[in-house]
Amino acid sequence: MRSIERIPIIADGCLSCIVAAWPLLSLAVLYEKQHRYADAESSLRRGLDVIEKKYGKDGPLVATHLTGLATFHQNQGKYNDARLVFERSLAIQEKAHGKDHPDVAQSLNNLAALHKAEGKYTEAEALYRRSLAMGETVLSKEHISLAKSLNGLASLRESRGKYAEAEPLYKRALAIREKSLGEYHPYVVESLRNLAGIYTAQGGYAKAEPLNKQSLEISEGSLGRDSPNLAPRLDDMAKFYAGMGKAEEARKYEARALQIRSEQE
Repeated sequence: MRSIERIPIIADGCLSCIVAAWPLLSLAVLYEKQHRYADAESSLRRGLDVIEKKYGKDGPLVATHLTGLATFHQNQGKYNDARLVFERSLAIQEKAHGKDHPDVAQSLNNLAALHKAEGKYTEAEALYRRSLAMGETVLSKEHISLAKSLNGLASLRESRGKYAEAEPLYKRALAIREKSLGEYHPYVVESLRNLAGIYTAQGGYAKAEPLNKQSLEISEGSLGRDSPNLAPRLDDMAKFYAGMGKAEEARKYEARALQIRSEQE
């Protein structure tokens, strides 16, 4: 689940517009974290009103804000509401940039992810493929934005148990991210874990283990070995080793996670 905190609602624009809308977005993020969802939605809609008054209802910046609102609806399981808002955002991007543009590809990915969450895999795959083809044509076959489409397609294959088809897609996404972002980026961690996940699902623990270790080492380096955000990753490692039948290794990671959590109390 994506938080609306990760959606770049205010990307550019006049200072007065940013000053007026940014506090509303910040409030929405805070309210979402506090599970005050009605207040969060109200703040998002008020921010949208500010942007629309400045740029009109079809401005590209409006499309970006709509993505945040749609993501919020998706997080709440309000898929119909989310779809309508994502579709409006896509229409604005296509009108502003034409049908072959990176921002349009991103909008397609967002809509595809929603369809996947709804279990509409055929619709999701068509959108991911369209986004990928567009990116390869407009950008390049190694552009960082393609990784999201590749991951989306791979996750669809994985959800259907088609691991052999998912593997090369995940590998390509990992290679793109490592080349574009470096080996120690959180998105690289995500790709490593994706690959490890399909190997684990097939009982390929020997292939999955080094990937899991590498992803944990990167997380430790970026977050710190005692970060509360590291505890869930340690839990995952404990479950992985328990699945391998390595109880002693599993207990080591469980103990680390417990210690981190106890220090936060």
